[in-house]
Amino acid sequence: MRSYGQYCGLARSLEVVGDRWNLLIVRQLLIGPARYRDLIDGLPGIATNLLADRLRDLEAAGVIERRLAGAGSAVEYALTPWGAELRQPIESLIRWSTPLMVRGPGGDSFRPEWLALAVPALLDTRVTIRAAATVGLEISDSPLQLRATRSGFQVVPRDGRALDATLRAEPAYILGLAAGAFTLSDARALGLIEIEGDEAVVRTVFAA
Repeated sequence: MRSYGQYCGLARSLEVVGDRWNLLIVRQLLIGPARYRDLIDGLPGIATNLLADRLRDLEAAGVIERRLAGAGSAVEYALTPWGAELRQPIESLIRWSTPLMVRGPGGDSFRPEWLALAVPALLDTRVTIRAAATVGLEISDSPLQLRATRSGFQVVPRDGRALDATLRAEPAYILGLAAGAFTLSDARALGLIEIEGDEAVVRTVFAA
């Protein structure tokens, strides 16, 4: 592991998580524990040998741990309690990235599960919820749902329970709404989104 040779908290933190791919591995594990193959699928572009090296380094540093998945013998990776404390700085980086996301995805890869971290991070510091609501998010072939409660926001796979409303949009527009980059009215007027169900609930969740 490289050292900057500086007695500084930022320098020592970067010695652990500053290498290419490390924080994206943490992102995947903040969404949930994952097997090696799941991490390969969720990190398009990473080489298998590089992932193995990064996992070994993060485990040695105490950021992640290996454990048995369920009752079987398969191994999965999970964040340690110390590693899970990276959620707050990663969410802050997601909020900081808003101007970088305006130009859209271009040719970049996208996985719907990344919204599980991004949407709550963007909404939590901007929107106050006074009554619980559940909004379906229809993106490609991956139906998700956004749960909004007084304690915060959560994006999870659709579980079949009743929804207050459903929002259909490309990922870039959902992120734009969550960041407050444009209003729901503007998005509707431009034909960027479709709403089914109680539009007032959607307006409450994605308040400008």
